[in-house]
Amino acid sequence: MQRTSTTFGPSHLVIETGTPRPDATTIVERKGLGHPDTLADHLAEHLSRAYSQYTLERFGAVLHHNFDKLALLGGASEVRYGEGKMTSPVRVLINGRAAAVCGDEQIPVEGLAEATVREFFAERLPEVADHLDLRFHITSNSSPGAVLTDGADAERTRWFAPRSVEDLRERRVLLANDTSLGTGWAPENRFESFVREIVDHFSGTSPFTARHPWCGSDVKLMGYWDGQAADVVLCVPQKSSFVDSRAAYLDNKHTVRTECERLAAVHLPGAPVRFRLNVRDVPEKDEFYLTYTGSSIESGDEGVVGRGNRVNGLITPLRPMNMEGANGKNPVYHVGKLYNLAATRLAERLHAEFDGHAEVHLVSATGERLDRPWRILVRLSSEDVPPEKVQELVKDALAAFPDLTEEIVHRGVVMS
Repeated sequence: MQRTSTTFGPSHLVIETGTPRPDATTIVERKGLGHPDTLADHLAEHLSRAYSQYTLERFGAVLHHNFDKLALLGGASEVRYGEGKMTSPVRVLINGRAAAVCGDEQIPVEGLAEATVREFFAERLPEVADHLDLRFHITSNSSPGAVLTDGADAERTRWFAPRSVEDLRERRVLLANDTSLGTGWAPENRFESFVREIVDHFSGTSPFTARHPWCGSDVKLMGYWDGQAADVVLCVPQKSSFVDSRAAYLDNKHTVRTECERLAAVHLPGAPVRFRLNVRDVPEKDEFYLTYTGSSIESGDEGVVGRGNRVNGLITPLRPMNMEGANGKNPVYHVGKLYNLAATRLAERLHAEFDGHAEVHLVSATGERLDRPWRILVRLSSEDVPPEKVQELVKDALAAFPDLTEEIVHRGVVMS
């Protein structure tokens, strides 16, 4: 292994080449669109985008906000063969901060949030849309750092109550909001790609779910791969309104297993793959993964931002990763969002340029320039990589933050 260490402007850049490739052994998890943690992640991101678009249209800038502490508390339901109903609502804890005023104009933060939440559930889980209990915990409190003295006009006290957009520091210079870490790697191995494919196949809108309306979206997969064979535990719920008997449920379960085997033959040809499906089922007691809505959020389960898929859509404990919850964070300067996206994309570019495994870590220091990370670590399995070419790609990635913000706000980067 070779290491090149250099200053990169004010940043410290370390490039390691000839590093070991990841071991073939892979443990990977993916949560589907109806999983409570995915619901929390995606709802938080919808709230951030809605608020960002509103303030951009009204004031010409994204005002300060974060919804990345959102949580969902499961409701209650009754499930019978051929029918079902909600008996207690899903509580939506809209936790976070947002500027509620700009100059003399009030921003309808709660009204905007409520409309976004109801629209989200109407599309994602329509059976839940009329059974929501919204709890707002949105403040406009500033972070530590505003020391009040006689005659002082502390900038920080205006973060969530700007007199105009000219009070926004990020219009002059983008500074990191936190000391944090962004991590990315590439490429996926074929088993990781298979996990993504199979969960998406059974979750959300796909040809399979269109043909089989009983298929619920709270799909979850945990897989183990040793490079030659795979062992998969897969949970695929069924929606009770479309399942009129125990026999129908078991027939549908057989359909899912058959489809799994077909997909494995396509994506992992020649590899033995063992599937264990809905392992908690106890047929003789009619204990099944049978739900009214297609999601466990209907029956007591909870969802919290940051507990689901990482930015690349996978949970991979044997790969480099961090615990930042990117969804719902401000898309202008929150490093927990921007650095994870930037690191992932940079790793993909490095892999495309040099082949082999690429790994990127961007570390910020709070209050310092966003485009000048405190530490940058690039690890490449390829050897004889020109350091100046790596520096060029790093420079391009760090210069892309304004464009990345634009993409997040207007085109909706798909995260997790």
